[in-house]
Amino acid sequence: MDEFYQFMTKYTGISTVTARKVFISIAVAAAIYLIRMFILRMVRMRKTDDIRLRYRWRKTTLYVGIVFFGFALWRVWLDNVVNITTYLGLLSAGLAVALKEPIENMAGWAFILLKRPFDVGDRIQIGKSKGDVIDQGVFCFTLMEVGEWVDAEQSTGRVLHVPNGSVFNETLANYGAGFQYIWHEIPVLITFESDWRKAEKSLLEIAERHGAELSEKAADKVRDAARKYMIFYQKLTPTVYTTVKDSGVLLTIRLLCEPRKRRNTEQSIWRDILDTFEKEKKINLAYNTMRIYKSG
Repeated sequence: MDEFYQFMTKYTGISTVTARKVFISIAVAAAIYLIRMFILRMVRMRKTDDIRLRYRWRKTTLYVGIVFFGFALWRVWLDNVVNITTYLGLLSAGLAVALKEPIENMAGWAFILLKRPFDVGDRIQIGKSKGDVIDQGVFCFTLMEVGEWVDAEQSTGRVLHVPNGSVFNETLANYGAGFQYIWHEIPVLITFESDWRKAEKSLLEIAERHGAELSEKAADKVRDAARKYMIFYQKLTPTVYTTVKDSGVLLTIRLLCEPRKRRNTEQSIWRDILDTFEKEKKINLAYNTMRIYKSG
């Protein structure tokens, strides 16, 4: 190896010591790269179909490789620094002032990895940004946006890059961290002249047809979630609430649904409602009306 170092010194002009450090750095980088490729190949050979699992392996091996490579560089290049503590102290102080936001984003990245407020594939809302998490990075995470001008929180097609530091400054809502379902309400307004009792019964039957199966699954999910969070519900089955509005009697269906199927669920229920009310002469949907009285 000494001949190789002398060869590098002759043709590059660097010292033998520097040539040795450069060679070791390249060798360490190559070794880490090969080990990472071997691990990812083993994961693929197992024919893992879980996209989340494969994504985690790619990210985890990348981060671990970076840490090991950084440690190796520190040992190789800063081995002869006399007062490393003072050097690192001054360096970190300067970086903290000059790179406040990147450091905050890196701290947010560490928080996301350790605390796991969300994972790739989760639907979240952080501040005004809402969408499905499609990537996590050191400085930001990426969302496939939902909502905005699109109804029922369906995809807009836009990709949002959100700084990791936002987890410290914004309220974060995870649609699936509790028990993987959300409550959805469908208001149905009927006229005062309608048979509201019959309408209420019909709507409850419709809600049970669409939500009973999910309620059973949700009960199991609640028991699992209760081990980690203080989540408990007395009633998970669909229900109908009745109230009075200016233009008629408001019957509100409340039931569980999957976050990504909210629009399809609502559409199926409304189809059943329209078919049912079409057959009922005593039930009519209400709308805003104006009555004019003439005297004399």
